[in-house]
This record gives sequence, C-alpha cells and structure tokens, in this order.
Amino acid sequence: MDATSSHRLLVTGGAGFIGSIFIRHILREFPHWHVLCFDALTYAGNLHNLDDVNSHPHFQFTRGDVTDSTKVAQVFSNFLPDVVVHFAAETHVDRGIKDPEPFLRTNILGTQILLDAARRNAISRFIHISTDEVYGTVPAPASCTETAPLTPTNNYAASKAAGDMLAQVAWTTWKTPVIILRSTNNYGSHQFPEKLIPLMISRALANQPLPVYGSGLQMRSWIHVRDFCTAIVTVLLYGTSGEIYNVGTDDCLTNLQIIETILHILDAPINSIQHVADRPGHDQRYALNWQKIAALGWKPRISLADGLRETIQWYCSHPHWLEQPATAHHCHFDTNK
Repeated sequence: MDATSSHRLLVTGGAGFIGSIFIRHILREFPHWHVLCFDALTYAGNLHNLDDVNSHPHFQFTRGDVTDSTKVAQVFSNFLPDVVVHFAAETHVDRGIKDPEPFLRTNILGTQILLDAARRNAISRFIHISTDEVYGTVPAPASCTETAPLTPTNNYAASKAAGDMLAQVAWTTWKTPVIILRSTNNYGSHQFPEKLIPLMISRALANQPLPVYGSGLQMRSWIHVRDFCTAIVTVLLYGTSGEIYNVGTDDCLTNLQIIETILHILDAPINSIQHVADRPGHDQRYALNWQKIAALGWKPRISLADGLRETIQWYCSHPHWLEQPATAHHCHFDTNK
C-alpha cells in the first residue's frame, strides 16, 4: 500500500481507547487520508476521545454496531473505504465471565459481518486487531510465535480466537486481504478506568485500596498505545495479506510490579495493595515473540518507565476522566488488558 496515495479508512471501535488514538495518529501523520469512525458508543466508547479531530476535514463519525449488517452495508456504500481497521470488540475478561453473549455477538458475528462487507466491496486491506490472550498461558521461558496453537481460557480470548479464525477463512476462501495483529497489553491516556493501570492510578489518587487478583504474580508485557499505533501503520503499509503479526515488547512484569511502580511514581503507600480472590481460570503468563514484525522495520520506542510516568501525569491532569459516571457502576478490574 502506498503511503503517498489518498486512502479511505473505516475504523471500527474508533471512539474507544486504542481506536481513538490510532485515528488521531493517522490524521496527524497522513493528513491526506480520510477516516470514518464507526462506533456503537457502548460504555467504553467516548466521543470526547475525538474532540481534537472532530473538525478535521478528512474525519467523520457514524454511530452504529458491527453486528448490524444493514448499517454496515450502508457505511461501506456511502464512505467507500479501501481499508478497514477493526478494533470494535468486547474486551473486558471479567465481563465475559459474567455474561459471554455480548462477546459472542460482537467479536464473532460482528467480525464476520465486516469480513463479508469487505469482500463484497473489494477493499485493499483489512486489519483485524486481536490479542496475545488467544495463545493462553505460556510457560516460562518460552514465547509464542504466530504459528503457536490457540488455547484461550476465557470467553473474551475464545471469542477473539474465533474472530481470528474467521479472518483466516476469509483469506483462504476469498482472498480477502486480511492481516491479523495480536498485541500485548496496551496502556496510555484515555483508557477506560476499569482496566488495570488506570484503575490502580484512580484508586491510588483517591487513597482507596488497590485490589490485586490472587498472588499478583501473573506475568504480562506492556506496550504504549502510540507504539502499537505505529505497528498497525507498519503492517498496513508493508505487511503481507493473509499473515499474522505479533506485536510486543520486552517489558514483562508481574501485576504486582506494575502496581508497585505506579505507587512509587505517585509516592503512595505500598500497604494500600489488597489481595483478593483470584479470577477463575486466570492465565499466569503471556509472552510474544515479535521478531516477524520487527523484520518489517518496527520496534517499540517508548520505555515502560517513560510511558508510565506520562500516563500517570495524563490521568492526574484529567481527573474528570476518572470520575466518569460509568466507573462507579463497574467495580470489576482486569489484570489482562
């Protein structure tokens, strides 16, 4: 794909955390590209995430659900995208344990509806955003390459694995130009406060206990959301259709280490950590081998130390974000994403 040409990107879930930062990145780095954000505006979608691009001449927004085939067809017909970047998904593991139906509907049916529309409209790229959780627990010191078997252990991961398989079928059967990205944990500004890092920041700022599942020794690696956005652009421009690319970093810490780092930066007491009953089927370790995307010239550039400090500063400077009404009604917390 030629970066100098004008492209029309349909971004599903673009009002969410990663999607909104990706849209801002695209309009800043490729101002001649056109972007349509398609989002159902569920609890984790927020149009204020896009306030600074709302008046951009190459940006538009359409509210809609990826499971609505009629609405999806209308968007393709009206906007005429040549690229789809598919973020829209139910992602919160605890919610999936409590009620799997929205995960099956959005992550599986919604993905198939988009793939069908992409095939009918002969797009040039379909970037399917997935997760390292589809691989399940990875025993140390191993790391997963893109050919590792999928062994998801929760409803979120299982639904994403199913979406991945549907994307691969679309390539094998129809040669729909799909590329799958499986990313490690993203963090940064604008993340919904039920996720681990913003939740721990918000509770520390409010002098509240910080709940930690089980021992807190579950291992996760972390990538700053802006680094992930550059990875998406890399495969968009240079990736090969039909391929899967892991996107990771070497910043692998236990959940306790992440929380203790946050408390250290905030100069908050360590004794505020409160261990609670572990999540059922909690994966102990995720680990990605990301040399395949590195061969395309991509690498993460924001260190975890710098990224965490920047993220904490953003939440401290935007207290209204942590005071969203939805936060008070969702006391779950997620040590995976």
